[in-house]
Amino acid sequence: MIKKTIFIALFVLSITTLWAQKVPVLSSGKWHASLLRTDGSHIPVQFEVKEENKKSAIYIINGTERLKTDPIIIAKDSAIIKMPVFESYFKVKFITKDSINGFWIRAAENKDIVMPFAASTKVRSSAKISFKAPENIAGKWTIEFTRANQTKRPAIGQFVQVKNSISGSILTPSGDYRYLNGTISGNFFDLSTFDGIHAMLFEAKIEGDTIKGSLLSGASGKESWIATRNEQAALSTTPVTTIKEGSNGIPDFQFKDLNGKLVSVKDQRYKNKVVILQIMGSWCPNCMDETAFLSEYYKKNKHKGIEVIALSYELSTDNERSKKSLQKFQTRFDVQYPILLTGVTVSDPKKTEKTLPQLTDIKVFPTTVFIDKTGKISHVETSFYGPATGQHYLKYKEEFEKTVNQLLKQ
Repeated sequence: MIKKTIFIALFVLSITTLWAQKVPVLSSGKWHASLLRTDGSHIPVQFEVKEENKKSAIYIINGTERLKTDPIIIAKDSAIIKMPVFESYFKVKFITKDSINGFWIRAAENKDIVMPFAASTKVRSSAKISFKAPENIAGKWTIEFTRANQTKRPAIGQFVQVKNSISGSILTPSGDYRYLNGTISGNFFDLSTFDGIHAMLFEAKIEGDTIKGSLLSGASGKESWIATRNEQAALSTTPVTTIKEGSNGIPDFQFKDLNGKLVSVKDQRYKNKVVILQIMGSWCPNCMDETAFLSEYYKKNKHKGIEVIALSYELSTDNERSKKSLQKFQTRFDVQYPILLTGVTVSDPKKTEKTLPQLTDIKVFPTTVFIDKTGKISHVETSFYGPATGQHYLKYKEEFEKTVNQLLKQ
């Protein structure tokens, strides 16, 4: 009995000591990391370590964007570094103050995606080495991606170049790839981004006014792409979701918010007001950018008779999991309008029928639905371009405000 008591005491002491360990201090400055794909390729990730309140704070770098991770926590013999918004985290071991390795783990619908991860303060570039002066890819490009099944999809590339550094974004008819950053050496270049849910690497070779390359996405995704220089490049922004023919166009839904309160679009709060429905999911990077925009817009304009309701379509029907993920959005962007749990997954083929049967199929996220003062849908927007797209973002905000202002005047 005495031996058993001593064993338990020692076990408790060891666990207490483990959790009392101080998080190792990492070298301050820029770090260069990579995620290992199943085909042996590496997707680069850049981050910066800063000392804040005598602890290491980590900021993921995507061009001009800085995403601060949650505080580092010790878990058994490893450390957990959680991304601030999405359901993803790094599980790492500290090799030295200048080196860590482990895994990036991202929650998915059925099974977590796991990719080996290594980082150090040493520079690593995936661009091919060349002694030639770099080509100039600054400007606008028409792009065509080819999926693995050989279907095509259009896009526009808009790049900025300063010597060997390039940045910018790629726009599709429904959204954008957010902040891209990379290097160019001779006629080879790479662009990458990592936001906690998407890890992407664009590799390419320049051949005059043509670019040919590949897009590596996540653990195994791959597409080829070709681009031609075109300063007049434009995309069709015709909404892919519209008011269903024969419908009265008046939504009538009721779902619980993150506090468990039932919210209906028919509630008194929304009577005789312009209501903006944000069709979103906590797994969606463009939804993150739209939430940042809508949250600020709402706080500045709600006194005019404007309301916003977010309808979430998550990866799981597990409401507790969805709620926890959505609360990250709510906290990070100080969202003061209700975020509702539809209980319907993004992959559910009947998600529109179950939630907004007044519309044709919801195909892209985010989708924005504008409801006039009479409670009727007046307009659906399925193209959102975020802050990484520069002038396109400014144009989006201008058109958004124009639409709302017209509805307010009615």
